[in-house]
Amino acid sequence: MLKFVDVPRGMPEKRAAEARRGDFDEIYREYAAAKAEEQSSRCSQCGVPYCQTHCPLHNNIPDWLKLTAEGRLEEAYAVSQATNTFPEICGRICPQDRLCEGNCVIEQSGHGTVTIGAVEKYITDTAWEEGWVKPAAPRVERPESVGIIGAGPGGLAAADMLRRRGFQVTVYDRYDRAGGLMIYGIPGFKLEKDVVMRRNKLLEDGGVTFELGKDIGVDIAFQELREKHDAILIATGVYKSRDLGGPGAGLPGILKALDYLTASNKTGFGDTVAEFESGELNANGKKVVVIGGGDTAMDCVRTAIRQGASSVKCLYRRDRANMPGSQREVANAEEEGVEFVWLSAPKGFVGDDRANGVRVAKMRLGAPDVTGRQTPEEIEGADYTEPADIIIKALGFDPEDLPKLWDVEGLDVTRWGTIKTDHRTHETALDGVFAAGDIVRGASLVVWAIRDGREAADAIAAKLDARASVVAAE
Repeated sequence: MLKFVDVPRGMPEKRAAEARRGDFDEIYREYAAAKAEEQSSRCSQCGVPYCQTHCPLHNNIPDWLKLTAEGRLEEAYAVSQATNTFPEICGRICPQDRLCEGNCVIEQSGHGTVTIGAVEKYITDTAWEEGWVKPAAPRVERPESVGIIGAGPGGLAAADMLRRRGFQVTVYDRYDRAGGLMIYGIPGFKLEKDVVMRRNKLLEDGGVTFELGKDIGVDIAFQELREKHDAILIATGVYKSRDLGGPGAGLPGILKALDYLTASNKTGFGDTVAEFESGELNANGKKVVVIGGGDTAMDCVRTAIRQGASSVKCLYRRDRANMPGSQREVANAEEEGVEFVWLSAPKGFVGDDRANGVRVAKMRLGAPDVTGRQTPEEIEGADYTEPADIIIKALGFDPEDLPKLWDVEGLDVTRWGTIKTDHRTHETALDGVFAAGDIVRGASLVVWAIRDGREAADAIAAKLDARASVVAAE
């Protein structure tokens, strides 16, 4: 398997070569410190901080940039942590080019954005190294307990906020490690797994209990959880992969993106994955075709490159300008050798006992739809076959049918299958049951899940406080 050492974009080539040859960590820390000071000092402290307003968490970015420029890193970390449960994670994986950095006043004036994400990452990494990051230490322990279903970013953010208020918190998850897609969906070259595990341990040290490998509706009944806890938060995320039809759609060799990425991440932990060992979920030496245009597709193509694929192509039915994924990720993938085949849509798959190609229709962009986005139209007679040894479907995710899986009545869902909640409180139609993150809003960003989890924690705490007040008055 190929090993990549990712040096920071913009590092002088001489310094980058030294980092690749020598003590990468030491050279990187020195470089990161200098760049953080340089970049943070570029912040104009503008009167209208668009970077802050376009951050889903409304992080106080100008203030922690100013503190960083002044060398007051511990204070900068405190400001960053005040609004973001996982700043070191957001600094690594947030699409800053679409959020804070893309709306930086300096960027909009044509002078290049302040690299906000890199500074955020540096601040928090330094905080961990210096011992400034502390587990929850509530001043008063509360008797009420909260059960959280789902150990992804939304559930973990809520667990942290509730535990800091003194509530007893138990997090349930079907997987053997906490973190959700941060552990098994996002590749390690974008988000190092020890960074996530370190946060998980901090939550445990602060008193959060984890019940892992517990599938609700199979290992534990949903009603049992409601009887056990004073409040429930559903933060399962969305894991049902969108599918493709057409001739040959059921052939072996056509993979779901999450299955492929999970196998890769498990092997990174040292786990034995039979499908990876057999080559079924291993791209080494193979022609790989990934279908899709979002960030998950980018994760797949870049993982395949690192596994030593002989070629990697990404098919997307629109053009580059209309791609939903991060343009920064596309540029990274192209630099690493991925070929993008724009205006190409799959019509089916070819092969006898196993898929060995994708039947592709060439497309053109027609009139805009109701959203203003141009609609792809097939060009008649322009079909061709794209050869492939592995085909990965990265078309996004839909919610699972939780009321059916959990055998629960009264848990209302939308026509898309997401859970209905009161948008002000995140409470569902079931009293004391809340929901947050992708299972409510649909597949979205980690930073939005963190925001939802924090808001849901506030609403849960308010409800439990109100109950306590009623009991005290009786």
